[in-house]
Amino acid sequence: FFVPPPPHLIPEIMSSFERFLHGEPEKTPVLLKAAMAHVQFETIHPFLDGNGRVGRLLIPLLFHAEGVLREPLLYLSLYFKKHRSKYYDLLNRVRTEGDWEGWLAFFAEGVRDMAENAVRTAQSLVQVGSEDHDRIRQIGRLAGSCMQIHHALQRRPISTVAQLSKETGLSVPTVTSGLHKLEESGLVREITGRQRNRVFSYVRYLDILMEETGE
Repeated sequence: FFVPPPPHLIPEIMSSFERFLHGEPEKTPVLLKAAMAHVQFETIHPFLDGNGRVGRLLIPLLFHAEGVLREPLLYLSLYFKKHRSKYYDLLNRVRTEGDWEGWLAFFAEGVRDMAENAVRTAQSLVQVGSEDHDRIRQIGRLAGSCMQIHHALQRRPISTVAQLSKETGLSVPTVTSGLHKLEESGLVREITGRQRNRVFSYVRYLDILMEETGE
């Protein structure tokens, strides 16, 4: 089984890894860099916990930093989860046999699949937003306030009353009343069960996002 480097070597190895990310000693094409960086980080395994999640986050962050994505919104977590056995097998083959070709082909296929999935996800989010917009219009007197809350929840699908008040410019009582109406309509759900400092989730929107990320 794989054994990561000993702790006393981690600072030096991470320094070399950082130089690679910054294009030293020479620049690497971004798709190749992201694929290699993920393997390198998982192999270094610098933390006691959370290495897998950080290693997966490196991929969209690199694409964003290199200007390939305007926002870091391409997640390979679901692809890796669907192909878990092959994923770990290919990681180990890079470490033990130097089989970069197999890993790079797998990684490129994952980027393609998840890019196509991201397009479908965006289309689903637009459709859900439009459908819920139409439902909110039927609410009545509070429809205008609920619409502003809805728009804020599309940007931040898990929010508190205070956050929504700041985002919309509506008063706390108005936001509270609007959320109550949205709860009655089945559009949002309070997720803490508390009476104070409550947190609300835009249910269908968040379900779509969670399905894409696989987290």
